[in-house]
Amino acid sequence: MGEPVVYLNGELVRAGEARISVFDTGFLHAASVFTTLLGHHGRPFRLDRHLARLREQAEKIGLGHPATDDELADAVGQVLQANAMAEARIRITLTPGAVGSGEPTTLVTAVAAQNDPRWYSRGLGVIVSGVRQYEGDPTAGVKTGCYLTRVMARQAAAVAGADEALWFTVSGRLAEACYCNVFCVREGRVATPPLDTPVLPGVVRQAVIELCERLDLPTGDDEPITGEDLLAAEEVFLTSSVAGVRPVVRIDRRGVGDEKPGPITKRIMAAYADLLDAECPPPTE
Repeated sequence: MGEPVVYLNGELVRAGEARISVFDTGFLHAASVFTTLLGHHGRPFRLDRHLARLREQAEKIGLGHPATDDELADAVGQVLQANAMAEARIRITLTPGAVGSGEPTTLVTAVAAQNDPRWYSRGLGVIVSGVRQYEGDPTAGVKTGCYLTRVMARQAAAVAGADEALWFTVSGRLAEACYCNVFCVREGRVATPPLDTPVLPGVVRQAVIELCERLDLPTGDDEPITGEDLLAAEEVFLTSSVAGVRPVVRIDRRGVGDEKPGPITKRIMAAYADLLDAECPPPTE
């Protein structure tokens, strides 16, 4: 595959030719919001929900940006078509641009989605990070460009031989993983930390809650989850836009259940795969 094509400020350009000002506040101060989503069969999954969240989060942190949902949806379509990608990791990034320039930055990229099949058949090992989520952080639960702490926590997980790291709040509530939402299964009940923990309102997180209703699985997303709750769970899984639903089989080298993807997790994984195909069907000839 040749050099990727990206959408930058209204134009499609080769990635190597894309230029953003050295004074862009997204670069200098991480003053940006972004969303990452899956392109499946060449179609973006739940793009409307990603765009609604992107707009809400930009407003939440006072990041004014004139891009409309129609413009961004069209940009995503252009990038997918230009790169001829069936399975893609799409990212939309918005910044205010350089201070005083009045020229905000809109960037849409797409790269091949590289999901390891072993994540789903074997499951993940995770660690509990020493990093803590501060409930008073105005950027908590928002996808901003300031991801260094998450990157460092993920690197620490890799050094420990794990796939991901789980975060707790300073008050001891389970929050999320570095790049994922977390679910626990106890006595047949599927629970995930409530949004006011705070955690990211993940699009796949919400999709899983909806799927549990269809599958008649009792849920709970309004009660805090403690460390004791996590360790007592029979099943644990992570959700994210590109990787989907992935089972967790070890936490700090301690087995979850029988250290295999659990039956409820597998039901949800199968239902999610069906949902993807239903909402993003293969193109017809």
